[in-house]
Amino acid sequence: MPGGGGRHAHVIGRTSRKARENPFVGIENQNYDEICKKCRDEDILFEDPEFPADNSSLFFDENAPTRGNIEWKRPKEICDDPKFLIEGASRFDVKQGELGDCWLLAAVASLTIDQKLLFRVVPQDQNFEESYTGCFRFRFWHQGEWIEVVVDDRIPTYYDQLIYMHSTEKNEFWSALLEKAYAKLCGSYESLKGGSSSEAMEDFTGGVTESIDLTSPPEKLFNIMLKAFQRSSLMGCSLDADPNELEAKLPNGLICGHAYSITACKYVDIQTPRVKGKIPMVRIRNPWGESEWNGPWSDQSEEWRFIPDEEKLEIGLVNEEDGEFWMSFQDFCKNFKKLEICNLAPDSLDEEELNARSKKRWESTCENGSWIPGVSAGGCRNYLDTFWTNPQFRVTLTDADDDDDDNMCTLIVAVLQKDRRKKRKEGIELLTIGYMIYRLKEGDETGVKDVNFFKYNPSAGKSPSFINMREICGRHKLEPGSYLIVPSTFEPRHKGDFLMRVFSEKANQTGVMDEQTGLDDNQHYGGKPAEGDSVARVDSGPTDEEWEQGEQLRNNFKEIAGDDMEIDAFELKDILNTVFTKEFDFEGFGIEPCRSMVALHDGDMSGKLGFEEFKSLWRDLRIWKANFKNFDSDNSGCLNSYELRSALRNAGFKLSNSSLHTLVARYSNKEGQIAFADFIMCAIRLKSILASFRNSDPDQTGIAAFHLEDFIQIAMYS
Repeated sequence: MPGGGGRHAHVIGRTSRKARENPFVGIENQNYDEICKKCRDEDILFEDPEFPADNSSLFFDENAPTRGNIEWKRPKEICDDPKFLIEGASRFDVKQGELGDCWLLAAVASLTIDQKLLFRVVPQDQNFEESYTGCFRFRFWHQGEWIEVVVDDRIPTYYDQLIYMHSTEKNEFWSALLEKAYAKLCGSYESLKGGSSSEAMEDFTGGVTESIDLTSPPEKLFNIMLKAFQRSSLMGCSLDADPNELEAKLPNGLICGHAYSITACKYVDIQTPRVKGKIPMVRIRNPWGESEWNGPWSDQSEEWRFIPDEEKLEIGLVNEEDGEFWMSFQDFCKNFKKLEICNLAPDSLDEEELNARSKKRWESTCENGSWIPGVSAGGCRNYLDTFWTNPQFRVTLTDADDDDDDNMCTLIVAVLQKDRRKKRKEGIELLTIGYMIYRLKEGDETGVKDVNFFKYNPSAGKSPSFINMREICGRHKLEPGSYLIVPSTFEPRHKGDFLMRVFSEKANQTGVMDEQTGLDDNQHYGGKPAEGDSVARVDSGPTDEEWEQGEQLRNNFKEIAGDDMEIDAFELKDILNTVFTKEFDFEGFGIEPCRSMVALHDGDMSGKLGFEEFKSLWRDLRIWKANFKNFDSDNSGCLNSYELRSALRNAGFKLSNSSLHTLVARYSNKEGQIAFADFIMCAIRLKSILASFRNSDPDQTGIAAFHLEDFIQIAMYS
């Protein structure tokens, strides 16, 4: 479940070069309590071996040149009376340092608005006085679960001044240590350069973040924002960067390419000599703590004289240069270019808080998946022949939103690619990702949808774009019913793991639309599917060429079999190769495939095939050969993994993604191609194993119990 419900894992990072000298190496999962106990027992301070106080924690390249004089110091070495928190935490505590991570600061400032959310990430029971050990812990939502990250309190400084994030108070260190823990989670401080505040908002809350283009905003945007605040959502906004100047200041006081946090959103009472009513207003904060908007409704603006004093008091109007300011909603949309809304996961608000604050919360589900080249990395719908091989998920929306007169459901879909920021150090960049949504007909909610489903069914929705961001998120209005969601990379064969989350106002149900591995005896077809059909529904019998081959095989069989009319694997090898080496450019079947063919059709376990058993084998080979030829679209003499799946599917083999992955790994060459002989071997083994399993699972439960002796026979004689 998103948010993880309070269960904590622990970050396991790399080991420093001085690992053998560090007494904290070997503490399993860097358990906070164990580390603190060791410090107290041995009267030492924690030195984190997984995030050492050297350049490897600062930069991608630990040999990168520095300006010199960078020293890692503990707070007690920086000031006389260090504090973790001074009178709680507020959005005014956080100031940006030299690192280009204003996106992170904007998220931290938003987080401080809700103390419950803040203290989930930043536990309060930490200080520099009682039982001080130099060890501090923080909690982040990381790819589907809450994890605990521990760090020591050595912070990079330059002439005793903190280089990176810091608090306004010189002796307060919670924000600096929070940034350090987040840098550790992401791999280094340099990994925090550049990003979207949506990333950090999610990692602080377990929520799902929407990105809204304010140049073409959705209908009723202010109502969307009000409902977001009703669910304690975090919000951020930004302006486009000036390509000629980094963080350029505009005449109106706003900073280009800079991330801001939204700290309030409400209708404010207004009274003028001629009109009385409410005006939609937005309160915004610059994480620098300075450089405010100077247009209408800014501090000391004359517009405030139309607001009653009691209203000013209620909204907390402060006329100070503190980085926080008000704007009308109209000016907000006109001057900012992007709005990000982090919708909180259900477990972020407990029942007591919901009742006390008249709050609501989302319903959510999540699913994990992988794009595996050659198996489930089919690319976007532009690549129709492989698009259907992507992971497929079903979501069922049961009830319309309470306040929707059109009987529609709000659905937020988010697809997050895992570990990409941390892998930047390895040169691995973000994939370009997106998703498509399709309506499912009643009774059609199970089983993988093949290429023809997507060929003849229009989409019901799609991601706002395909984009190379950590997460793509979109909001949709759909009728109650069942839908198919297909997350994908833009181009095929790109490898990655992802987490898909679904948020809705009412309860939803999700599940993987994967094939259940099995064998359908009624679907042994030799031809390609007809238009609009997933398989060719008639086995038309052998062609003239195949009839001649069959006659040749029968004659060869009678000639080789002798009086007992039975052949062994060596004799079968000679018979088959006289035919198939003329039709395919290969060296012929080896003895192992022929042994498997005998085992597959050797009903009496004699180790030989009689003529009737041989005829059954020939039928299988004819069907498999026809499917191989029909799905070898480029006549290369090999199948790629997508063609393999289609060929096996058309021959009656149903394969889950994990089963297909195993087959591709087992039978493909270095280029991921499956030759004819390997394809036949694959089909033989599949049929043999599935038939044996089915005999031990007559009720088709998907679970079978094998005696050891039976298991050995199945494993060895197939």
